[in-house]
Amino acid sequence: MTNEDRRIRSLRPPKPSVDPWVAHGSLVEEERTGRESRERALTVFLAGAECPFTCSFCDLWRWTTDAPTPAGALPAQLSGVLASLDSPLPERVKLYNASNFFDLRAVPPDDAIVLASLCSPFLGVTVESHANTVGPLALDFANRISGRLEVAIGLETIHPLAMHHLNKRLELARFDRAAVFLLEHQIDLRVFVLLGAPYVPHTESVDWTVRTAEYAAKRGARMVSLIPVRGGNGEMERLAAMGVFVPPTLSQLEEALEQCVAMRPTIVTADLWDTDRLPACADCRADRVARLRHMNLTGEVTPRISCRGCNGNGRTS
Repeated sequence: MTNEDRRIRSLRPPKPSVDPWVAHGSLVEEERTGRESRERALTVFLAGAECPFTCSFCDLWRWTTDAPTPAGALPAQLSGVLASLDSPLPERVKLYNASNFFDLRAVPPDDAIVLASLCSPFLGVTVESHANTVGPLALDFANRISGRLEVAIGLETIHPLAMHHLNKRLELARFDRAAVFLLEHQIDLRVFVLLGAPYVPHTESVDWTVRTAEYAAKRGARMVSLIPVRGGNGEMERLAAMGVFVPPTLSQLEEALEQCVAMRPTIVTADLWDTDRLPACADCRADRVARLRHMNLTGEVTPRISCRGCNGNGRTS
């Protein structure tokens, strides 16, 4: 662990108690898969070991354990979720463990084998990983599942200064190699892109988000998810006090999606998790979230919201 890692972690509020034998939760939602096609996707939020990387913007550490994931815990979590589902099962399952699926500390090798078997009913399986851990373990897991594997990687931003300060230890060349590896082995690529990354000027935030999504699309990303940066981990509050982080707004998320939604064949959607935390006009917030949800599902840019309270700009008064 570096000094930067220690400093970032020292600013965090206390970590909630996490039971590694019980999934944090799950949800089933529709995702657009093409111009006129959708699929139902089950997302399972697994509990396990924390990621070894300490990204400045991360808030997923709250849902992880300090110790390695106990053997057998992840299959027990997934089995519990699957047993609670009604038929028919969704077409896709996403195993999000708030870490790196190909980190042996987070996912023991024997558990990966069992998880692959449990995923046999699904046509598509999505896991998340830092680009640095994409390699032979990804190929092994892809060969074990009956469906098609997709790996979700956080590219975050291609803004040079911001990339340096994210503490992610990711260079574009390494991301590119991971993308090539996945595509060469018929593994799909999903990419996470940040809106409002620290050290990106607030007035340029949307532009850099769009440019990053375009970068991912050119490297074969099947899906790109635009994720607004959230505060609350201590480090983001420190950066805000320094003037190098301004929380993104709901209207910025709308603008970024408007510019990306037609980026075919790559499917670009806006992450709507915690949209209630984004600065927005109270009078039209709900309508704007509904508009984003509609664009996510249809891939069509709908008319902008008209609101007397904010003159249609979506900003708080």
